Amino acid sequence: MPNSSPRPAAAVRSLADDVRGRSDEQLRALVRRRPDLARPAPSDLTSLAARASTRASVQRALDGLDRGHLQVLEALVVSGDPVDLTVAAKLVGSSVRSLERFVRELWDRGLLWRSGDGQHVVRAVSEVLGPHPAGLGPALAELPGSTPAWSASDKALDKVIASAPGDARNILDLLTWGPPFGTLSPGGPMAAAGSWLLSRQLLNPLAGENVALPREVALRLRGGRLHRECALTAPKLTITSFQQPSVDDAAGGQASELLGLVDELAADWGPRPPRVLRAGGLSVRDFKRLATILDVDQPHAAFVVETAYAAGLLADDGSLEPVWAPTPGYDDWQQKPSANRWVRLSRAWLSSGRAPHLVGSAPGGGGSPINALSGEVVYPPVRQLRGDVLTELAALPEGQAPDLGSLADRICWRRPMRRAEIIGAVTAAVLREAEWLGITGRGALSTAGRLIFEANATAADPAAAEAAIDTHLPSPVEHVLLQADLTAVAPGRLEGSLAQFMRLVADVESRGGATVYRFSPQSVRRGLDAGWSSAQVLAALRDASRTPVPQPLEYLVGDVARRHGQTRVGTVSAYIRSDDTTVLETMLADRELAALQLRRVAPTVVVSQAHTLVVLEMLRENGFAPVAETTEGGVQIPRVSQHRTPARRSPAPPKVSSVVDEEQTETLVSALRAGEESAAYERARALSQPGPRLPSTEPAVALALLREASADSLGVWIGYADSDGRTKRILFYPKRIEGGRAYGSVEGSNVEHTFSIHRITGAAVS
Repeated sequence: MPNSSPRPAAAVRSLADDVRGRSDEQLRALVRRRPDLARPAPSDLTSLAARASTRASVQRALDGLDRGHLQVLEALVVSGDPVDLTVAAKLVGSSVRSLERFVRELWDRGLLWRSGDGQHVVRAVSEVLGPHPAGLGPALAELPGSTPAWSASDKALDKVIASAPGDARNILDLLTWGPPFGTLSPGGPMAAAGSWLLSRQLLNPLAGENVALPREVALRLRGGRLHRECALTAPKLTITSFQQPSVDDAAGGQASELLGLVDELAADWGPRPPRVLRAGGLSVRDFKRLATILDVDQPHAAFVVETAYAAGLLADDGSLEPVWAPTPGYDDWQQKPSANRWVRLSRAWLSSGRAPHLVGSAPGGGGSPINALSGEVVYPPVRQLRGDVLTELAALPEGQAPDLGSLADRICWRRPMRRAEIIGAVTAAVLREAEWLGITGRGALSTAGRLIFEANATAADPAAAEAAIDTHLPSPVEHVLLQADLTAVAPGRLEGSLAQFMRLVADVESRGGATVYRFSPQSVRRGLDAGWSSAQVLAALRDASRTPVPQPLEYLVGDVARRHGQTRVGTVSAYIRSDDTTVLETMLADRELAALQLRRVAPTVVVSQAHTLVVLEMLRENGFAPVAETTEGGVQIPRVSQHRTPARRSPAPPKVSSVVDEEQTETLVSALRAGEESAAYERARALSQPGPRLPSTEPAVALALLREASADSLGVWIGYADSDGRTKRILFYPKRIEGGRAYGSVEGSNVEHTFSIHRITGAAVS
């Protein structure tokens, strides 16, 4: 049975000795595997070891272990101190030789330290794993009561277990794989079975009605195995293969569509920015409206808006009544080549700690669904998990795409400290978002995606990724195909003035390899409201189309233009003027317009107390085609403003602590060696100085010692920090203590000296 004796109390000091004995290359390996140890840089190797043994640092180190290394580490903890490799190998169902590789890598990470009597697990590892590693309960030596008779041999224990009644065996089965604690009610249905187990010490009583399954019993019930399933190697991926050119073409199409969606978003939010909720974020109504405008589902819309926000293209304008609007950086970004624009979006997504897939879901503590652009979308672990998914994709040959189930299993194996359901949801989201972004195509990593991932991981120049995606982005088209069913087909991505014109006079009906626009009375009226005449609209369509303008479209534009402007709205608060009295009579009879309180003051004039803009909006919503009229009787063309947030400094990309380059490690190790030499010199100098060892002393304690020494005419050894920061050891004979200062003589001098109490670092009576 494993040795469960307590660990000696000198773990940190022994770990420090182990760290000081490592070579420069071994120290560099330690820092690369645990980059948190390098920030901020420790002063010497002792400080490095102390930091490596803290609970926070060990927690991060365990978070980076895969399931195989974690299972071996748990087996080493259970095997005793110092660790017993033979016992640990049996616990994980492996050989000692196979285990040595895992043990060496755990030592490289500073989770084990070596001494003359063997290898030891760092104390904080047991604290992080908890008192019951792998679901095992306390050992017999840690439980109250006498030693059971069956503890002499495993055969005796097997015989007692085999004789257990059915109900008693059911209780053992429930506790075997953890948790190892339960409750037995004296009058409950399992009371008799529980009494049988307690009488034979297969269960041990704790406080109240609680019981515990001893560790030795659990291991026998598990067949000597520590884990239900031994997983020292990663699970295999289920792969589908594609030709890499088809992957790159699919990725290029997705990248092109994303660029268009971001432009659609900015075009909509520029003139009509949605408000920022009081608690932050985008309202559900505005978010659903955005999804409708972009013609995508809500998860896709959340990805678009969150990626644009992460790239600094959208922001809160910071006004008294804040709104979400494009930033000045968006205008600069829009003028860049398409490949450069894609690189910026991709790097923002890779570095972002925001999780768009959380939008619309309920938070863990309950409450209303999470809003887009809110603080609740921030989920820092998503950056690491996103990197894990892309690392697995990058490790596959070109054109190979894993299925979701096997990839989620692989990530669960890679990150065993995280919940499987969270990993499954994040893995699915990352694959989906990578496809929308064009980092993957058909489920496999694209050439540009592989290059941008590598460049982002190493902080390298993404020029190669930009060149790779540029060859697969569909070229923008400068024409549309008008059809008789009042639609226009853009056989590619539109850019510039043509894209703005089509967004003005038509609505997007569907997207894909080609974009379908639908003309309607409302969309045509939108163009006329912006100041276009019917002749200008038809002329622009003829110039843009490879096909003639269909007759139904000409009729639609002409019909909307004839009705457009028949009704004029001006300021009284508001008046409505129309030469067609039938139109005014229809308005007066329309119940939907009752809120305007329309009143006829002349055959062709109706007035309202509502504001002009309100009147215009309500008339348009009810099928009329009014225009605003100036005081001179002319048509007032509305000025379409493109709202932008104030110019701000672009936020610095988040620093990822998982990267420490070779230059940093070389510099750090050299500094640690120099610091260790200096610390060793100071230790040797302190030991060579006369007098006792001076502990660190609080000023109040030093003051009390000095007063006692003054009263008894005794000498006191003090450590005193001078104006240069150096500490001296002085044998001081205090005479009086006044005003925070001690007055007296020092050994070898009759001259009175004065010492400030706050500069005394330590004191001990001679």
